Amino acid sequence: MSSNTHGLARKLGGWQLWGIAVGLVISGEYFGWSYGWAQAGTLGFLGTSLFVALMYTAFIFSFTELTTAIPHAGGPFAYARRAFGPVGGFIAGFATLCEFVFAPPAIALAIGAYLNVQFPALDLKWIACCAYLLFMALNIVGVSIAATFELCVTLLAIFELLVFMGVVAPGFDWANFGHHGWAGQDGFSVSAIGGMFAAIPFAIWFFLAIEGAAMAAEEARDPTRTIPRAYIAGILTLVVLALGVMIMAGGAGDWSKLANINDPLPQAMKMIVGDSSGWLHMLVWLGLFGLIASFHGIIMGYSRQIFALARAGFLPPALAVVHPRFKTPHRAILAGGVIGIAAIFSDNLIEIGGLPLTANIVTLSVFGAIVMYIISMLSLFKLRRSEPALARPFRAPGFPLVPATALGCALICLLAMLYYNQLLALIFALTLLAGFAYFVLTHRQRANAGSDALLDGVAATADDSLTPSAATVNQ
Repeated sequence: MSSNTHGLARKLGGWQLWGIAVGLVISGEYFGWSYGWAQAGTLGFLGTSLFVALMYTAFIFSFTELTTAIPHAGGPFAYARRAFGPVGGFIAGFATLCEFVFAPPAIALAIGAYLNVQFPALDLKWIACCAYLLFMALNIVGVSIAATFELCVTLLAIFELLVFMGVVAPGFDWANFGHHGWAGQDGFSVSAIGGMFAAIPFAIWFFLAIEGAAMAAEEARDPTRTIPRAYIAGILTLVVLALGVMIMAGGAGDWSKLANINDPLPQAMKMIVGDSSGWLHMLVWLGLFGLIASFHGIIMGYSRQIFALARAGFLPPALAVVHPRFKTPHRAILAGGVIGIAAIFSDNLIEIGGLPLTANIVTLSVFGAIVMYIISMLSLFKLRRSEPALARPFRAPGFPLVPATALGCALICLLAMLYYNQLLALIFALTLLAGFAYFVLTHRQRANAGSDALLDGVAATADDSLTPSAATVNQ
């Protein structure tokens, strides 16, 4: 595989990377999180959200050290592969694939459901399928075009969230937010703690996938400067938006009416301005941008992960080919889309625990994310010991306390997820074992993969660092 077929083009600037980091996540501000109110109440979920925000903030400040030191399209896979060898790389790569391949079908169906409300004659599954085809095509055409589009829709989505907070602010009342705010009770008690732990996946949904910007590292101009700025600005943007949206929605009226629905923001605004307000109609229409930003960004993320794993021999090498004209991993983009479209059309055919398939794969996506966070922080500690001379343009502040905080919080989240989602935890474990069987059976495939200085930790020229698979032959 020559650099022509396996080299990604470096075209992304700092604003584009910030747009990717925020856009990957921003749909989480629009839907999904309000189910946490049903578990913990508004005050309990606020406590859970602050805990998860602490985890993500500590994680991003630590993760950025890895991203700038090893600017590889594989992201967490590359860090764990370098720290713990092929088995570590497999675990991180598998977990990241679960996170990024399983999340898009749920977002695509949300896009379909949204447009189905506006145009009832349209079938939501076919809308979701068309969304996949459209945004896969956009990602194939070129990373610069895709990232610029991502930045535009992300800015529109942020504007809409700010409009929402401004419109509901005059009717906000702390009494509404705090009413029965501790899992149905007005005062805190030990019984509220269980609900707070059960609500962890919904708080994670506020920030899930921000780390996907690491997979654009090989396509970033001056990654040692642009990536830290994009990540730090991105996590601060998301924390402010998440807390602002949640608090303003909870104080708009009876929050219990918003706790089990997929459109909490329009319904909260309706409590303030009524059904016929122009503000409400604007929110409903612009809400589509938040979903599109995350959907489009995650397609970019999963394609780079599949590409990097295939290039290193952890997946079929055919998936590592770059389009000769557009310099994008077109086969990896299509492969993830096939899985997503299959999940969409299987949604009502497969149920787990009484819930449709997409509802469960969101939880599986969160399992993948938490496992990936843990092994990434372990990789940071391991590389600090094993490679003290590794160039680190950005060093995690407050080491070792900050990464240890991220690691400890992630372990708590994993334990809570295991306790409250035992069947899905078993499915995740069985899927991991099946993936490991493939890993064991394909050792020759990895042995035949091209050399990669960033994975192996050996000295390399600047050109080798930019095109890790330059040693293999064209496909």
